[in-house]
Amino acid sequence: MAIVANTFTTYDAKGIREDLSDAIYNISPKETPFMSNIGKGSAQNTFFEWQTDALAAAVTTNAQLDGDDIAAFDAVTPTVRLGNFTQISRKTVIISGSEDAVDKAGRKSELSYQLAKKSAELKRDMETTFLANQGAVTGNTTTARKTGALLAFIKTNTQKGAGGVDPVYTNVPSGTRTDGTTAAFTEAMLKTGMQQAWTQGGKPEFLMVGGGNKVVASGFAGVATKTYYQSAVEEAAIIGAADVYVSDFGTISIVPNRFQRNRDAFLIDPDLLSVSYLRPFFTEPLAKTGDAEKRMLLVEFGLRCNQEAGLAGIYDLI
Repeated sequence: MAIVANTFTTYDAKGIREDLSDAIYNISPKETPFMSNIGKGSAQNTFFEWQTDALAAAVTTNAQLDGDDIAAFDAVTPTVRLGNFTQISRKTVIISGSEDAVDKAGRKSELSYQLAKKSAELKRDMETTFLANQGAVTGNTTTARKTGALLAFIKTNTQKGAGGVDPVYTNVPSGTRTDGTTAAFTEAMLKTGMQQAWTQGGKPEFLMVGGGNKVVASGFAGVATKTYYQSAVEEAAIIGAADVYVSDFGTISIVPNRFQRNRDAFLIDPDLLSVSYLRPFFTEPLAKTGDAEKRMLLVEFGLRCNQEAGLAGIYDLI
């Protein structure tokens, strides 16, 4: 087919208004399941501390004579002081006066939009930091302080591949893990981790894994039955995954996390972990030196692990 000669078309026309959607689509994930599930607290110093303690082992030999006198007293075990450092994270924005003044699609104020975006980016940075293989760093005038991450804390209940080494520390989690040879995640590993944490007195409430091992965990026999109530005669949903695992030592939620290494799986008791803020999120206007607005978004935080023996780590997974 052909068009009639001199037909005026959109290809020739000038001044056609643009069709730009008044929405901005951002597919980047914002969920931070680790931070969202643990507690929040405050710190009063760049180095913050807490104490841990444990009861003596239960025995069957605690039988005493009738009328016996006490000649010797039981030893008193002191508490253990643990500590971690706060870490400063920030994002900066500079927006010209003209850019903030012009009419824009999808946002009224460029400055407000960019600050909201940077806030989400900071939370993602924090989540990634907490789950990284990062030890605590004291810092100095040329080295930034770093908070010890979850991988630096867990040392009692671990399963690892050949060559893997747990962190070693007494009071401050300044060491890191040594990764070992990888192997497939199995239900036996999960059961062992649950038993280890339970034996120590912990009560994990969720298993946190990367995307690949979320798929693996959904196939475990202990996963709660996948059901869906169909109330009408219509196309039904196909349930291909589950979020709950029923073990001998409690029911846990299976939580995928995009910001952790797929080779790590964590059994988490949220009562034993919290984020300590020395300076919660705040926006600071910076000195104006020209026709632009400058802002700094900053947070100072640290990870507190009240008792790592109540957690468990399964490492070196494929």
